[in-house]
Amino acid sequence: MSQGFKLGGPSSCDNPVTAAPAFGLSFAFQKPETVAPSFTSASVSTSSSVSSVVSSSAQTPETVTVPQFSLGRTHQPNTRSPRLHSRQSLDRASTMLENEWRKMEWGEEAREKLLESVRSFKPASESVSEARILLIGPVGAGKSSFISSVQSVFSGRVINRAMVGSSSSTSFTKKLRSFNITGSGEKADEPMALVLCDVMGVGEGESTGLTLHDALSVIKGHTPEGHQFSPDQPVGVETEGFIRSPRTKDKVHCVVFVVDGSKVGSYAKSFGTTFQHLREHISSLGVHQVALVTHADQVCKATGSDISQVYRSLTLQQTIEKAGALLGMATSYIVPVKNYSSELDVDESTDILLLRAVDHILQYANLYFLDNSD
Repeated sequence: MSQGFKLGGPSSCDNPVTAAPAFGLSFAFQKPETVAPSFTSASVSTSSSVSSVVSSSAQTPETVTVPQFSLGRTHQPNTRSPRLHSRQSLDRASTMLENEWRKMEWGEEAREKLLESVRSFKPASESVSEARILLIGPVGAGKSSFISSVQSVFSGRVINRAMVGSSSSTSFTKKLRSFNITGSGEKADEPMALVLCDVMGVGEGESTGLTLHDALSVIKGHTPEGHQFSPDQPVGVETEGFIRSPRTKDKVHCVVFVVDGSKVGSYAKSFGTTFQHLREHISSLGVHQVALVTHADQVCKATGSDISQVYRSLTLQQTIEKAGALLGMATSYIVPVKNYSSELDVDESTDILLLRAVDHILQYANLYFLDNSD
């Protein structure tokens, strides 16, 4: 933010009668009518805000009449602003790549193609009719917002399907909630083969969020819908509605880790340990994992003004790499998204990023069915 120009501040120009612009020349003052303009071979440059008439004779320099302007400080030529502007432009240019670091198609045609891909998805297994996707991440990372944003894409307007809290320290979601993504218009009552599961956020310790035990219980299919999580009461056979012998349709077919792109470099080290511990146990169950980096629009100015620039942003590419290090995951599994938050209408480029993320997730969910087919 630019600083305001303070008028009347203390300076050597507090007495405007004796103040003169500091150009490194000595001037005497005389009545204007005695001045006769004359110029020597020396060139004198002054600011446009101060006009001077230089008078001299062939031998002895005459006096100069200088109109007095006092703004509370000695006038100095502005030689820094152009350099600062150039440096800012250079810094911005240096964060943007000439070519996309990940190939991406944009435009209405690309959006329609992705919509059809997600709508037509069918699990590669006859024993299930839909893919169950579990979202796991820190409190406030954007898990519930992603669910609402995906539903908004298919509804054609922004809606809050999964309730979202405003706190970044306390999980708003306390229960296991499964959301069938539906179409719009004539197909509004026809659910797609996609179920997004929302759970309590992961805390810095097992006493402040979803525990490893409860996360694995959900993935294995033991946890009933609507179960309220509590670190003091882990999911077990005594849990009401506990599913003793879960079928494939009860289990989670892909786990999606969700991290906030604007905070990925400031998460506590304990999160990295927790995520990688989770990943080891989830992998042992044969469940594939991918990741979302949310708030892609807050990572750099370019993506904030135009979200279609995500794959030209060097800053975002570095953010994806940091997320990979945090999760212990290759960057090819990680995609950026921008969730709808304050908007009232959907946006084409935002839709494309969200749909590309869903399509990415479904590909790995399908691997689960292929790996576990008879």
